[in-house]
Amino acid sequence: MEQIFENTATAFALKSDSELERAYFLFKLIANEPLVRIGTAVTNFAIKAHLPVEGLIRATVFDHFCGGVSEVDCLPVIDKMYDKKVSTILDYSVEGKEEENHFDLAYQKILNVLDFVKEKESIPLAVFKPTGFGRFILFEKVGAGIALTEMEQLEWDRIVARFDKVCKKAYDLDVALLVDGEESWMQDAADDLCTLMMRKYNKEKVVVYNTLQMYRWDRLDYLKKLHIEAKEEGFKIGMKVVRGAYMEKENERAEEKGYPTPICASKKDTDDNFDAAVAYMIDHLDDMSIFMGTHNENSCYTLMQLMEKKNIPHSDSRVWFGQLYGMSDHISFNLADKGYNVAKYLPFGPVRDVMPYLIRRAEENTSVAGQTTRELSLLKEERKRRKI
Repeated sequence: MEQIFENTATAFALKSDSELERAYFLFKLIANEPLVRIGTAVTNFAIKAHLPVEGLIRATVFDHFCGGVSEVDCLPVIDKMYDKKVSTILDYSVEGKEEENHFDLAYQKILNVLDFVKEKESIPLAVFKPTGFGRFILFEKVGAGIALTEMEQLEWDRIVARFDKVCKKAYDLDVALLVDGEESWMQDAADDLCTLMMRKYNKEKVVVYNTLQMYRWDRLDYLKKLHIEAKEEGFKIGMKVVRGAYMEKENERAEEKGYPTPICASKKDTDDNFDAAVAYMIDHLDDMSIFMGTHNENSCYTLMQLMEKKNIPHSDSRVWFGQLYGMSDHISFNLADKGYNVAKYLPFGPVRDVMPYLIRRAEENTSVAGQTTRELSLLKEERKRRKI
């Protein structure tokens, strides 16, 4: 298969020389793990102490990894990417809230995003995080079958209602909706809610997508079991397939509480598991739609080969490739240039509220072997090509 990801001219066509230099500078920083730890600690302190650092953050890491502070603020980025055939998923990336007013705000924000999405061909999907709609501990208790207090049950009912109203609105507007995955000990409850929504809203086509984190060794079996249910009950499955984002936390908790880790034994096992899930979904594309969220070039080539082998058109609406804004432009823009469906997750929100997301992103980049090195080598190649 043609090796398309080396084309830096296509990958970085939207970046000015100064933006290219900023990206190179940022990834050089991220490559330095001790520096990331120190920077994270200093940034957390500065924000908690209400020091005036927002301007500096906005001009550097925020503008590289985020689209803006609001949906409208993101429009220039959205339009520029769509000129290169890359779509956008607006991601309200405010994390770690625990109060009802914040859950109501996140819920209302997703409803507003759905209206916004309907008006823009360049934004074909929306997304939300389950714990954006309710407390983590409630998902954990419901998933474990622990009885809720009367007040907790009312709280859980509000979470279910938020899920249902958002999914119904997506269905009414004919907009696809991704539900992000989280830690395994809350995921059972989120899975059950997503399946309930698929039963209601995925009868004719896929509207609701759950997330499979394939660093978990049990997820392929879960998908196959869900497939049996879907065929019996007459609904379609939507899945965002990713490797996963909470490995250290998962392993530490399993060791601390004395249960077998849900994480695959090795990186190779995770990769094999991921590829097996993608192949299974492509084999059953009449019943499923796949959004493959990955920065792994081999996984992209594998899916491209599967599509070619089965004569699936590049633009088939049941198959999407996805990456995060500010990363892996060599994958996103080169895939889009070849006619594949590609969308970038575009985080937005108030600078201070989005910082937990940005810090997590920096830490994840530092821990993924080879990711930052690859970004740097491609940026360096493009700097050379432009004679910067």
